[in-house]
Amino acid sequence: MARALCGAEPRNLPYHEAVRTVPRRRLLAALLLAVAAPMASAALAQVGQDPNWRPRIWVGGGRFYRTPPKWAARENFDGSWNFCRGFYYSNRREAGGSGWDTDFPGADNNFSVRLGELTNVAVRLDASGQPDYVVVRLTDPLLSRCTMLHLEDAGTARFTDEEVEALRAYLLKGGFMTVDDFWGTDAWDQWADEIGRVLPPSAYPIFDIPLDHPIMHTLYDVKEIEQVSSIQFWGRWGSVSERGADSARVNFRGINDEKGRLMVVMAHNTDIPDTWEREGENKEYFDRFSPNGYAVGVNIVLYALTH
Repeated sequence: MARALCGAEPRNLPYHEAVRTVPRRRLLAALLLAVAAPMASAALAQVGQDPNWRPRIWVGGGRFYRTPPKWAARENFDGSWNFCRGFYYSNRREAGGSGWDTDFPGADNNFSVRLGELTNVAVRLDASGQPDYVVVRLTDPLLSRCTMLHLEDAGTARFTDEEVEALRAYLLKGGFMTVDDFWGTDAWDQWADEIGRVLPPSAYPIFDIPLDHPIMHTLYDVKEIEQVSSIQFWGRWGSVSERGADSARVNFRGINDEKGRLMVVMAHNTDIPDTWEREGENKEYFDRFSPNGYAVGVNIVLYALTH
């Protein structure tokens, strides 16, 4: 269904080659080629003073304003793939997070661009040629049209009873959800309580996803879920554990349905979406984190589309 333009990694290499060196040689090369085109277009646009030009890759934006939701509408769905971000209300704040819109819209836009470049997945584009990512309320009937739902900073979420019922129905009817960028014990405990309301752990237990699970090898051979901090934390402290000893270990966990299909993937104590959002802002951060981050994201999407 999907084919990497740069080729899938061989599966007989050690981790430092299969997940770092090979993405550097192939995945990183493909990403750099894709980055070069917007840069060249930018130069031409500046010369031609084209008022309608804008880069496909979202860069920057700071942390001092919030982008309003781009609410899903019926016309956003035509059978192509959309990045669907779930909207929820937070009952508290976590350092480095902003609730439902953490890493929005840069992660949503940039991952969609790269998914379309690195695979044959038909990514939905808007009239301007940009990815048609959307924000969807958990109770919106349009949620059923999302092949994948993405939540961030979910350790601050409090679902209403209606959201619990709607999210359960979505997942048990074949939906797929990713949860990322939440850190430490308090965030995990709150999220575990909320997802436990949706999928009672007696019937749908949370488990650690093993390295030999198919989701780790859907296209790229990912041998480890790398810990990634936000670019701000990394730039200031030069480390990747945002809660110190309380977030020293990455937890990559899942929930299966009754047939053994993985329907929820949770990356705790890491910030994979920042490797997408911030790819154009710092070369060292890009080189170190983005190839692995895109490999994990692409694998997850392809698994969701094929299971």
